[in-house]
Amino acid sequence: MKKVHILPPDVISKIAAGEVIERPASVIKELMENALDAETKTIEIHLKEAGKALIHIKDTGVGIEREDIETIFLRHSTSKIAKADDLYNIHSLGFRGEALYSISSIADITLRSRTKNQDMGWEIHLRGGKNLDLRPLPMPTIGTEIEVKELFFNTPARRKFLKSNTTELNQILNIFISYTLLYPDCRFLLTHQEKTLLDLQPSALISRIAETLNLDKEHLTEVKQDFPEDEVTIRMILGDMNIVRSRRDLQFIFVNDRPVQNKNITFHINAVYRLILPPNNFSFFAVYLNLPAEDVDVNIHPTKREVKIKDEFRVASLLRNLCERALLSQGQTKQIKTMGTKLQKEFSVERALAGTKPLEAAFDEPSSMEIWEHSSPGPTQPNPTEQYAFPQTEEFSFTDKTLVTQKQSHLQKKLFRARYLGQFINKFLLFEVDTSLLVIDQHAAQERITFEHFIKQLQKGTVEVQHLLSPYLIKLSPQEIVNWEEAKERLDTIGFATNQWDPETIAVHTYPILLKEPEKSVRDLLAGGSVIRCDHETIARRACRCSIMAGDSLNPQEAEFVRDQLIKCRDPFTCPHGRPTVVEMTESFLDKQFLRT
Repeated sequence: MKKVHILPPDVISKIAAGEVIERPASVIKELMENALDAETKTIEIHLKEAGKALIHIKDTGVGIEREDIETIFLRHSTSKIAKADDLYNIHSLGFRGEALYSISSIADITLRSRTKNQDMGWEIHLRGGKNLDLRPLPMPTIGTEIEVKELFFNTPARRKFLKSNTTELNQILNIFISYTLLYPDCRFLLTHQEKTLLDLQPSALISRIAETLNLDKEHLTEVKQDFPEDEVTIRMILGDMNIVRSRRDLQFIFVNDRPVQNKNITFHINAVYRLILPPNNFSFFAVYLNLPAEDVDVNIHPTKREVKIKDEFRVASLLRNLCERALLSQGQTKQIKTMGTKLQKEFSVERALAGTKPLEAAFDEPSSMEIWEHSSPGPTQPNPTEQYAFPQTEEFSFTDKTLVTQKQSHLQKKLFRARYLGQFINKFLLFEVDTSLLVIDQHAAQERITFEHFIKQLQKGTVEVQHLLSPYLIKLSPQEIVNWEEAKERLDTIGFATNQWDPETIAVHTYPILLKEPEKSVRDLLAGGSVIRCDHETIARRACRCSIMAGDSLNPQEAEFVRDQLIKCRDPFTCPHGRPTVVEMTESFLDKQFLRT
């Protein structure tokens, strides 16, 4: 019996702007949603050239009737809605009837399908929107199979904007993984160039999350609560402080069984995580919201990833309170990982000054410039500023106007002459000079120092590395695995010798001495796009996040060592990410604050 119909004009006029197929991930999203709407329990996707050459998807859903198989490729043909009021009561992933029309117009597409009422299946072939063939064929199983070939073959201008296979594959994984976390009772298979990327059997939700994202189940907490008065049901899976990333790539929001993006909800949950995580660090969470369909408008954007929620701030408040109670009452303590045969150590300038082994120091002593310009008993000599010769090398000359402005040079000289006063809340170093108070952010300062040392080593091709007796094992997400496969040779040239330990784990055998946390450095490098296309400065900027001192208590000798290293930098007054390293407060400024003028 025919199920698909063309929407009337009054409904079409109310639908958000037409579907645009931008890349292979857009195709996969639409075809996966169709399969899930068809009540499939299995989805298989096979790709070639990250979907540019072939996207082959199979499902075990209810199939498509013979009477509908041609109609589904017409614009605004759908079985999901029939009248305008249905737009405010959506219970399916798809409803606009534009996806297959849009895909068939820019690709070569073959669809085969069989329903339980049919003894035979039917196959239709279209190219560039033109129907080339429709015929019956034997199909042993019920369901639908679609092959999309030569994407954008007739729109070369759009095809040239596609990125590398690694980038496109990452976009596909972002889409694919969202639905695997939404439907844990379904089986999902994804292959690329005949290599299996993910093969997930039906399982419980927490098990599915742990398996898909390569997370430890012991670091995941499940919370569920109904709010009858608000007609809201909330289910959350929260990572504890042991799951830390530099980006929000492990954060998912689902509203009425639909993956969505919502800045308000994301902000409130990350605000709770800031209570237990260092700044600029993010954990995992998956939020599952169920509300009355009439309280959610999914018809505001063609991709359907943005939704409008009635009383959104009330819902965000419920989420925040529930998340805060769960994390602060059920979260685990921080676990210390081992690196090789030794515990991973926190940074200490004192160890660097004492000439300890490379593993124990967060940065090395400069080879081209000695800390003490004149002959001295050694780096442990107290009061270094008394013997410190003001640097005037060709590379770091204060008179070179192309490197520093006159104002910067003046402040550098002030910093050189300044007397150390003390440390404030293990974060700021206080110095006085003349009538000014100089405040150094030790976190930002150490980033700048390590950044420039690392840049010099990369440019010279002589990155000093620490060899590990036992490899450091890092579990990677599917996206990180894809990026690592492309970047592993470049990682080796910048000091990270790695190989694949198992399908979801890499082993780190060496890492740059300058860097403090090899795992975080590797994740930062793999998270920012293609490492092989990065210049030295970009690589160093990503990697040096892990060379900082955060909350370390420094004695006077250590603080002055940081100051001395900072004033030798080419650009000492900002960290690699643009934050200031030094702030000057003059006597006149302080007089104004105390109303003495």
